[in-house]
Amino acid sequence: MSRVTARRRTLRISPNGTITRPDTLAVEEPLEIRTGGQSLTVTMRTPGADIDLVHGFLYAEGIIDTAEDIVSARYCAGTDENGQNTYNVLDLQLRTPVPVRPRPFLTSSSCGLCGKTALDEVRTRIRHPIPAGSPRIDVHTLAKLPTELRSRQQVFDATGGLHGAGLFTADGEAVAVREDIGRHNAVDKLVGWALRENRLPAQDLILMVSGRASFELVQKAVMAGIPLLGAVSAPSSLAVDLAADAGLTLVGFLRGETMNVYTGEDRIAL
Repeated sequence: MSRVTARRRTLRISPNGTITRPDTLAVEEPLEIRTGGQSLTVTMRTPGADIDLVHGFLYAEGIIDTAEDIVSARYCAGTDENGQNTYNVLDLQLRTPVPVRPRPFLTSSSCGLCGKTALDEVRTRIRHPIPAGSPRIDVHTLAKLPTELRSRQQVFDATGGLHGAGLFTADGEAVAVREDIGRHNAVDKLVGWALRENRLPAQDLILMVSGRASFELVQKAVMAGIPLLGAVSAPSSLAVDLAADAGLTLVGFLRGETMNVYTGEDRIAL
């Protein structure tokens, strides 16, 4: 966990008194993504699985279609006060170069897109329509996924400050789990892994996330062909609209044996 966690001094206050001690925190650092030496975007992330992150991000944005569309990825410039490489700048060579200009990425909540425009934009980018009715998952298996995800969040155990995302089979078996300080980055790391492992479209897998189900997370699931997204917290209204439009099963407030199924209830066996 060398660059994933950091130690900082803290004053602990409790009914038993006060104590000064170090605390373990999740690392948050910028990752600048470049193509051909020119900056494309910067995202705040927890270091680790950066190659998967950029694959997942560019796939969700419709910039690449396969892992082979990224010819090479190398860390470059960027040093700390000791002259050591920070590994916070990743330069990509794409098989088909894209013009670098300010882009209204759908994953940004500040992009200014209204609901209808955002939905229309995703429709034009969908590569793999989600098949109706499959896979089906038993409601009791679905109820166990938050615990299964949590048990595999090693950095969260140390810091309590990271989001988790996992891909599971309909039988509840964990296929891959990723953590990040940004919920969208955790999902990008998963999708990028699946793309590099030739597992997309992931029409037989279920995505479980530790936080809320925002529009951007539903968008990423839809782009990856994932048929079911479960979240331990609430979805947004636009997330529900996109899930319904794309035929994705969206489950929120998934905590123990209780849950809210907002769309696609036919995939859940009661």
